[in-house]
Amino acid sequence: MTRHETITAKSIADKDFVLATDLDGTFLGGTDAERKQFYDWIEASRDRVGLIFVTGRDPGYIRELTRKQRVPKPDFVVGDVGTTIASVDEDHFLTPIGPLEAEIAAAWGDAGMRVQAALQGVKGLKLQSSGFRYRVSYDMDPELFETRALDIVAGLGLDALLSAGQFFDVLPKDVSKGPSLLRLLAHLDIDNRKVLVAGDTLNDLSMLTMGLPAVAVGNSEPALLAEVADLDFVHTARQHGVAGIAEAIIHHKLFT
Repeated sequence: MTRHETITAKSIADKDFVLATDLDGTFLGGTDAERKQFYDWIEASRDRVGLIFVTGRDPGYIRELTRKQRVPKPDFVVGDVGTTIASVDEDHFLTPIGPLEAEIAAAWGDAGMRVQAALQGVKGLKLQSSGFRYRVSYDMDPELFETRALDIVAGLGLDALLSAGQFFDVLPKDVSKGPSLLRLLAHLDIDNRKVLVAGDTLNDLSMLTMGLPAVAVGNSEPALLAEVADLDFVHTARQHGVAGIAEAIIHHKLFT
């Protein structure tokens, strides 16, 4: 662990509340006024509030988002649908945490080209142009999508994840947002009871079902809401985006 990680880890573990949140539709959701109010609250409460992004987005997007679009800078990031685990420095650069990513790299085993070759010709999938380290991602047309893609991925010893009715991700076996977030929280020695996890699509399911205080924000996709309907630790918010997160903080009594 680097000196920067040690300092940041100690500070976030000592904070009263930690928000671990998806971005699109969740932390970036809500009206302009709601986002401004919530982001201002986070910045004014930095001595008590820790922030972790848990997202399908890549490091370059996250740095651009926090540097130029007035979105609060997170302390840590679980990105690329759980295949990146990184700290964030004062210049908004993400630095992968080696001990946590080693297991992910081993599970992936340079599978990118094998995945692309195996899925070539499967209808309803369009390869995304971004070059990810430990995942392959596609835009999916649900009307054309051939479900045999799921069997192909399973045959490769990897996991497939469909979300928002339009994305198809191929991930290392047993690697997703939830498991990677749990490993980060343990690495940082954060008390899980003071963490709120927030999301809105099926690629957030693995972190919403970990048993931590959680929220499915009001604009969540129906498939996610159906999966968490019977879980008493998951608050189904009425409000959308950041307003739904704020609603859940009050519901779970996580910040006073």
